[in-house]
Amino acid sequence: MKFSVHALLAFVAVGGSEAFAPTQNTASSRAGCTVVKSAVDEAVSRGTKSGGSTQDPLLIRAAKGEKVERTPVWMMRQAGRHIKEYRDLCKKYPTFRQRSEIPEVAVEVSLQPWRNYQTDGCILFSDILTPLPGVGCDFTIDEKLGPIMDPIKTWDDAKKIHPIDPSSTAPFVAETLKILRDEVGPETAVLGFVGCPYTLATYMIEGKTSKEYLEIKKMAFNEPKLLHHILNSLAESIGDYALYQIENGAQLIQIFDSWAGHLSPRDYDEFAAPYQKMILDKIKKTYPDIPTVVYIKHSGSLIERMAATGVDVVSLDWTVDMAEGRDRVAKGRESAGLAGRGGVQGNLDPGILLANHDVIKERTEEILRKAGPTGHVMNLGHGIEACTPEENAHFFIQTVRNFRHE
Repeated sequence: MKFSVHALLAFVAVGGSEAFAPTQNTASSRAGCTVVKSAVDEAVSRGTKSGGSTQDPLLIRAAKGEKVERTPVWMMRQAGRHIKEYRDLCKKYPTFRQRSEIPEVAVEVSLQPWRNYQTDGCILFSDILTPLPGVGCDFTIDEKLGPIMDPIKTWDDAKKIHPIDPSSTAPFVAETLKILRDEVGPETAVLGFVGCPYTLATYMIEGKTSKEYLEIKKMAFNEPKLLHHILNSLAESIGDYALYQIENGAQLIQIFDSWAGHLSPRDYDEFAAPYQKMILDKIKKTYPDIPTVVYIKHSGSLIERMAATGVDVVSLDWTVDMAEGRDRVAKGRESAGLAGRGGVQGNLDPGILLANHDVIKERTEEILRKAGPTGHVMNLGHGIEACTPEENAHFFIQTVRNFRHE
């Protein structure tokens, strides 16, 4: 694998994955993390990038709304099937959980798009379901069918859900993040992410992927107290899992509530937004300087509501005009009494990367102009498609890196 022996030696020297992790997932264990928090705060601010008001990487400064020398860029799902190196690696490590839970493999996959394209963010190669075994819900991933698990349908089923202790159930996440911080250096942001309770619950209640999400909606409308119990339990643990990623090197946390876009605004307000906010509040209480991003697919009707959660950056999908989206984010924040216009991420249609370079350049620069020079992280409006030519992905990244606002 293509990471340094120095990184591995440094990891061993600090005691492996337990060096920064709490020993148990309780409020009292958080009290023992004061020294850890100081060390992390110092690490978070390290770097040598000039031109901003802090020493943070370019992407972090942009996510904080600071004036930056150019718009930073990365791609959701940037590590994975569209890259030949990844497909070759899959022959040796045929299951997704091997690729995401063996640290040296996860590091290699995470680094591939960063090496190949010079993205400004290097995101942890993992999955939103990764913490679920730690809360009592194990799963398998069928390479064709996706995740499969025993569904939760009743109060008795829900009893198996328990608080997470990520240091014992996901130590590979800590190891991967620490090595990535050492590998990418101070100019690149290491990005962590978590799934939000509603989206995680769709898998847990359906027992698999779904197209219509009818089982979770049936529970929402017939047994709302049971669903709220599940969502609250998940929010507590996912918040701690986000803190765990920060404590081990993540400089930004993106929260994915991908399937909340299937909810009506009323049901979003009841079953999704409060639990997004629980996670965001937990992050900001402990690490107020860590930027946060929220993404929901097909979220055009929910933008103001997303912004009102207090998230720093709203990631827009491609169905929203960027200029209109910026105004709607600002409106949502104002309605919630939050200061500032807020940041945005996105939002090129992933299908554009199947077009010729002239079209990619024209569409990309249109978004950059509409977003403006501050508070924007360029990205796709959803994950990159597996059939995307690598040369087109590279051209997109370089188009952003070469663009300058007048």
